[in-house]
Amino acid sequence: MASGQRWLSAMLEAAPSLGQHSYYLGAGCIVQTVWNVLSGYDPLYGIEDADFVYYDDSDLSFEAEDRTVRKAHELFADAPVRIDVKNQARVHLWYESRFGFPIRPYRTLEEAINSWPTTATCVGIRLDGRRQPSVYAPYGLNDLFGMIVRANKTQITQEIYEHKAAKWKAKWPDLTNLPWDQ
Repeated sequence: MASGQRWLSAMLEAAPSLGQHSYYLGAGCIVQTVWNVLSGYDPLYGIEDADFVYYDDSDLSFEAEDRTVRKAHELFADAPVRIDVKNQARVHLWYESRFGFPIRPYRTLEEAINSWPTTATCVGIRLDGRRQPSVYAPYGLNDLFGMIVRANKTQITQEIYEHKAAKWKAKWPDLTNLPWDQ
């Protein structure tokens, strides 16, 4: 999947040079690339950003995260979409002001991915030590490849889920959006 998309492949190849040991390229840019391939759309259609997520709990300051953000923006300057870099170890510091309720700190990067809004978007990819794709998908890949949008109720609200699902359905009409209570 990612090997067929040059910009994603380039990001995966370059990501280790950011110096983060625990990282993934994840969520929307992966999911929406798959949806585009399955729908016969341009590979970049509807992709707003590429999420580079990492976990470093040794320094939770904004300044430390900002250094990685700046390095990523330089490294991925030619990317065709905006790069969104987040240290998942510090998400709890700003989550309440953005989403209206507090969360407890994540203990690992995988724990953060486990909480992302839909089962299809709970996915991360990176290259392993042999430069082969390594995928983390705690809810499997059936919803992703089946184009099913299902709420991951770990921490998302119904309102946020329904907004995301409707926005995606408008861009990818072949999606099956499951109701919140299903």
